[in-house]
Amino acid sequence: QVQLVESGGGLAQPGGSLRLSCAASGFTFSTYAMSWARQAPGKGLEWVSGIRSDGGVTYYADSVKGRFTISRDNAKNTLYLQMNSLQPEDTALYYCAQGGLLNTAHMRRGQGTQVTVSS
Repeated sequence: QVQLVESGGGLAQPGGSLRLSCAASGFTFSTYAMSWARQAPGKGLEWVSGIRSDGGVTYYADSVKGRFTISRDNAKNTLYLQMNSLQPEDTALYYCAQGGLLNTAHMRRGQGTQVTVSS
């Protein structure tokens, strides 16, 4: 049974940073592309970033490129999202997902962690 448990969300000030983590279990983590997506209040699901199974290739939405960094530790079955220069428009529920390397199609998501950017 696939389990994805996100952590690290919270309140950050504009210009601040947060690091999200996702503990994965129930599948062979090192063989799957992984991704992050987010959903802001009243809006649809937005793909944020994807990483290949070996971590060698990463992709980012234009809205976060240059500010967010996705990474993974296959030995620890953990996915990360380092978020810098946070802006109020980054406020959303952030989901870790199995799959979704380039878009939200065929994602299997966790429960999410809330990120709020406000002064």
